[in-house]
Amino acid sequence: MGLNECRDFLSVAKQFKLGGLQTEQPHPLTVDLSRLATSDLESAVSTLEQVDVEALEKLGNYATKIADLGSEVSKTLTSGNRIYLCGCGATGRLSISLEVFCREGLIPDAHQEQVIGFMAGGDAALIKSIENFEDHPECGAQQLRELGFGKNDLLISTTEGGETPFVIGATEEAARISSKRPWFLYCNPETQLKEIVERSANILNNDRIRSLSLHVGPMALSGSTRMQASTVLMAAVGFALERGGNEKSISERICQLKAAWMKLDTSQLKNFTAAEANAYQSREEIIYLTDTLGVTVLTDTTERSPTFSLAPFENARTPSNLQAMCYMAVPSASKTQEAWHKILKRAPRCLEWDSIKELAGLEILEGFTIARTCQKIREQNSPSIKQIPFSIETTTGGFRWEFKELVWNVSLRELTVLEQNLILKMLLNIHSTLVMGILGRFESNLMIYVKPSNYKLIDRSIRYIQLLSKAQGYREPEYSVVAEKLFEINNSLGPDSAIVLKTLEKLDLT
Repeated sequence: MGLNECRDFLSVAKQFKLGGLQTEQPHPLTVDLSRLATSDLESAVSTLEQVDVEALEKLGNYATKIADLGSEVSKTLTSGNRIYLCGCGATGRLSISLEVFCREGLIPDAHQEQVIGFMAGGDAALIKSIENFEDHPECGAQQLRELGFGKNDLLISTTEGGETPFVIGATEEAARISSKRPWFLYCNPETQLKEIVERSANILNNDRIRSLSLHVGPMALSGSTRMQASTVLMAAVGFALERGGNEKSISERICQLKAAWMKLDTSQLKNFTAAEANAYQSREEIIYLTDTLGVTVLTDTTERSPTFSLAPFENARTPSNLQAMCYMAVPSASKTQEAWHKILKRAPRCLEWDSIKELAGLEILEGFTIARTCQKIREQNSPSIKQIPFSIETTTGGFRWEFKELVWNVSLRELTVLEQNLILKMLLNIHSTLVMGILGRFESNLMIYVKPSNYKLIDRSIRYIQLLSKAQGYREPEYSVVAEKLFEINNSLGPDSAIVLKTLEKLDLT
């Protein structure tokens, strides 16, 4: 990133100035979150739980529209055609996760092969974010075509903000190909989105596309749409797949999910959070182990890297001096290929395009050491650093966490495979967010370690710098001035740097 790249960004920056969207605004309940993470962890957990309660409460208002989507899902599956689930980043991971849940019993066995989940960058992006890919609508269209999307298939697209170019490109392509109108789901008010983002207005005004706004308010951590936005989107699409057009059943399951979340005893969660943070502070590293909950655990551990600017999972095919703070492995798998089959319930789908196969091809995917040899290899690579196992596995009617001397059995007997994974997702989101809070990876509820790897995140970084300058009593610096300084220093910073704070320090705010 340099002066030329900055000019390129500023020439189109208007299209990516998203601070007015609900999903990008700071949540009023969590303005004190960074302090609570270090001084009152129990209150921090409770605060984040409450934000999730509010999101699930609002989700219940959309049961009728979710049932409309479910009716289309049922018709498509019954006629022998396919459902394609598309997303990018967090929504891409939820799309792949929902395909996995379908293969685990979310829908009848006869239809399991008819659901295909994909994300920007293919399956390799599930474990490591691929920079800039989401900025290209033509890539969304190409991935959809290569997966065999046909004239009677149905696409369900999810994008937290409603403005991701990749997802928009795939959705518009589906509208051209299929006789079935694709669905476009997002988490901002429709009117607001149309006013702020031109590309969003174009797709929302397209009568060949059905849109569904599931706006539930700001995220618990400002802009971190891996949290409430991806939770409600996963729930909505999941219930449509599972319950079809049965509005009463969908409404009941949303209420059941919210009730289970509210009565869940999370008193032990703070102990796991404090213990994991302490491990990192003691220069230990962690390997999450799971045979049965791979896609949900992998999603959370993967998303920590771009959210908090951590070193991503290291890859044997692309050697690096940086080793991730945490990793994930499937202990019952002797080889990486076997581990991927256990996680995905199918063979991986990777992109072998000349322009991206070095980042997204099968060879790269198989370079991640996620089999039982993971701990041994990491110990060999960094013999002075202890590798501590953190086990999360299903039990009869729930799941079990084990880390060092801590054990937590979570009972969820009344919930389905979808609902149990949603609960686990929310718990892991709270856990990993507060671990990062203890380590100082956000300030107030702003992601000061956000990695500006695409235009959306560059804009977010600039806005955070402007917000913090005002909070410190300085004048708000001009957008273009902040952008130039951000681009100027970005190349000199490692993955462990707070780009927002470093840029703020370099600005002349007097």
